[in-house]
Amino acid sequence: MESTHVISITNNEEENVDHNKEKNNNNKTFPFSPSFPTIISHVKEKKFNMSFVPIFPSFSHLSEQETKNIIHSIKVGISLVLVSLLYLLDPLYEQVGENAMWAIMTVVVIFEFSAGATLGKGLNRGMGTIVGGGLGCVAAILAQKLGGVGNSIIIGICIFIFGAIATYFRMIPRIKRRYEYGVMIFILTLNLVLVSVVRDEQQVWEIARDRLLTIVIGFIICISVSFFLFPLWASNEFHDSTHSSFQHLVNAIQGCLEDYMRFADEKENEATNTNFTFCKTLLNSKSKDELLANYAKWEPLHGKFGYSYPWQNYLKIGEVNRELAAIILVLGRCLQTSKKPMELQSWSETIQVIEPCFEAIGSNIVWSLKELGESMKQMRKIHASQISTKLKASRAEISMVVKMIISTSKKISTSMLNNNDENNNCYDDDASLAIASFLFLLKEVVNKVEELTKVVEQLGDIAGFPTHIQL
Repeated sequence: MESTHVISITNNEEENVDHNKEKNNNNKTFPFSPSFPTIISHVKEKKFNMSFVPIFPSFSHLSEQETKNIIHSIKVGISLVLVSLLYLLDPLYEQVGENAMWAIMTVVVIFEFSAGATLGKGLNRGMGTIVGGGLGCVAAILAQKLGGVGNSIIIGICIFIFGAIATYFRMIPRIKRRYEYGVMIFILTLNLVLVSVVRDEQQVWEIARDRLLTIVIGFIICISVSFFLFPLWASNEFHDSTHSSFQHLVNAIQGCLEDYMRFADEKENEATNTNFTFCKTLLNSKSKDELLANYAKWEPLHGKFGYSYPWQNYLKIGEVNRELAAIILVLGRCLQTSKKPMELQSWSETIQVIEPCFEAIGSNIVWSLKELGESMKQMRKIHASQISTKLKASRAEISMVVKMIISTSKKISTSMLNNNDENNNCYDDDASLAIASFLFLLKEVVNKVEELTKVVEQLGDIAGFPTHIQL
């Protein structure tokens, strides 16, 4: 049996990190992809502090998310001021006229929290406007040539056909996920162009051209502010949330094992203090992960993330993490039902014998998850062979404990039957069942960590993570 000890994990744990090595890891980029230039991009590294602004001295105590919210609000305000100059400055207003309203609408509807979301929505709006406006102009010109009743008939038929087809494509999952807004803008633009030419004698092409120009102006303002003024990248948020989930899972597993052994100690009789809040939150994170992955796919080359970065593999990692979180929650529930059986005197000797086994199992699982989390954080390949060795050792320890539990259960049952103590025999069955359930769930945790290892290893191969060299 391998002699190891449980690694103590806390949320405020401080690790000694080689600063030169950390600097080198931060400079890694996705293979064959240059870095996207930005004016300031330190928000994700927690280097930004609003206290340097004299008029906002109290912002220094805000959390990272609150700081990002303030930054986003300021950026939206700046964009609205810039686009309003089309109305406020006479030379600009003389060029665009009332069509400046379309630029303001563009800023309001496409400026999102992250750069990827803003770019994706802006491109969707642009594509929808161009395609919808182009088809609308062609149909409108054809309707104008027919004139009279034929004009209204052609317009009505075009609205019905294109509107119905676009709505059908909008419901296709793949299109809905990335291009739903573009399809909606296509329908809107097509209808606006077609119905406007019925009552407006101005040339169709002039209407489409002027409105498209102002939309492009609004789009350029949004992208410029979003990308070059404290950019908030969805890819960074998705990457950080993924690798941080490993540490939270480590804390939950560590707490489960410590609580279980505390329940087994007759000197302690306390309630579970393990925090399962993150596990419950993680179970509901699928929609958020899919949204961040979609936004990240729109973002250009920047930092450590390049073109066609495998965000789909991050979704796979998130799926396995959610399954692991579900097992941990059941494991925590098992602790509540295991308390009374653990107080039985007949099991105290066996519990003391198997305690080192639980320590070895917990140590191996904790080390494996921490290794996976660190490899994700540093974007390096994992030590797959070492993790496999640790997990194999954990299975061996679990098998050993199972054999000991079976042997002890038989001895206790035989002794109680000989003494005609049927009531205590029932309690003994409950105790053995509780321990067996805990061991089964613990084995499922090991299996899930092994599956997680394969998914992370696959990500490293596809993304081209460098091999980590220990000095």
